[in-house]
Amino acid sequence: MKLKTILRAAKVVTVSLAIGFGTTACIRDYTSDYVYAVSNSSGEISAYGVDYQYGVLTQISDSPFATNLTNPSTLLAAPNGKTIYVIGGSQNASLEVMAVGSDGKLYGEATPDLPNNDTVPTAAAIDSTGTYLYVTFTYQSGYSSASPGPGGVVIFPINSNGTLGTPTQVNVGNQPVAVAVSVPTCTTTPALSSSVSGLTAPNCVVLGSSGSANNGYTNTFVYVVDQEQAAAEPTILGFVQNPSNGNLVPIKANTNSLGGYSAGVLPSSIAIDPTGKYVYVTDELQNEVIGYQIQNSTTGELVGLVTSPYATGQYPDAITIDPRGKYVYVANYDSNSVSSYSLNLSNGALGATSGSNFATQTAPTCVTVDPALGLYLYTSNYLDASISGGQLNPDTGALSAVPTSFFPSQTQPICVTTVPNGSHSIQETQP
Repeated sequence: MKLKTILRAAKVVTVSLAIGFGTTACIRDYTSDYVYAVSNSSGEISAYGVDYQYGVLTQISDSPFATNLTNPSTLLAAPNGKTIYVIGGSQNASLEVMAVGSDGKLYGEATPDLPNNDTVPTAAAIDSTGTYLYVTFTYQSGYSSASPGPGGVVIFPINSNGTLGTPTQVNVGNQPVAVAVSVPTCTTTPALSSSVSGLTAPNCVVLGSSGSANNGYTNTFVYVVDQEQAAAEPTILGFVQNPSNGNLVPIKANTNSLGGYSAGVLPSSIAIDPTGKYVYVTDELQNEVIGYQIQNSTTGELVGLVTSPYATGQYPDAITIDPRGKYVYVANYDSNSVSSYSLNLSNGALGATSGSNFATQTAPTCVTVDPALGLYLYTSNYLDASISGGQLNPDTGALSAVPTSFFPSQTQPICVTTVPNGSHSIQETQP
């Protein structure tokens, strides 16, 4: 430790000399990412800096940061890392927009309401361009947890400064609990489906709000996990995004109220690999991951993977995929563990990695991999008031505990997310 201090001091002297002689110097920033965990009980957000060498978390000055929400259920970061969105989990139907400062501190910007104040927000996702925020909710007006009724998705346009525009709403299923958005895809010779009327064959196809085709560059798909379809099994409902307004165009399997793709017994979370080819859903009761391929890059139709399902620990509650798209990680609430898998991009199959049952603290509810280096994984541990940290082997995907391995947070951390701290090695040209 003393030797490291001496080396860092030597770097400072070198930088000072370089500035004096007007040369180019490299200044090492030892914080690669910022990690945020929201408390379901207090609504506060614990904020940490990630040491790029070891993955150790250090609480940021002034952390925790207050929100105006009651019982938040989740939080997520904008693709540019400049804004995080915290979703309220009680029947106050609101969310909080918070700007991320250059020092990792959070600054509240707005607390917009969802259209129906008596609904319960359940999950959220942002498209890869950072243009639209999708928030799922249950229990529209006239319904309750004792008498569930139609759920829906609220679509917020995202302004250039991260604030939200006027939302629109679509009814989706009975109890939507998870949502994911694919990366845009483009087909130079699209395999057109007769199930979607009006398609022509430009270089790329984007479906309009009526289901007809418009010339464009990409197709983006939105998949919603509905835990309680009326008189039917849980399903995944698929949609094509209208890029002009974010609206959702149902794909073929959603043609009636019971349409969709089978999603096990009690689906809980969903993830899409970074290439936009494969979709994975966790099933809390069957303790497994169910895999699908996005079979048609024009319509977004899904087909189950022949190697699916894949065994997890007890009560898998959350899933994420590392930024390289090589490994999948599942947080197991009752097993106090993270299951890790290799992802075969040629067929979507998942294979257990060595040391695939990484131990966490009690009741992990959310899992995130740092986007800056793709080396560190963190879980929010609901019953332990802590964040667990693991370092992933980039060659095998196996996890090992970072030094200290877990870090204190506010009580009942329900979810965790990560944003990069810009460039890690900052090159400055001095006059």
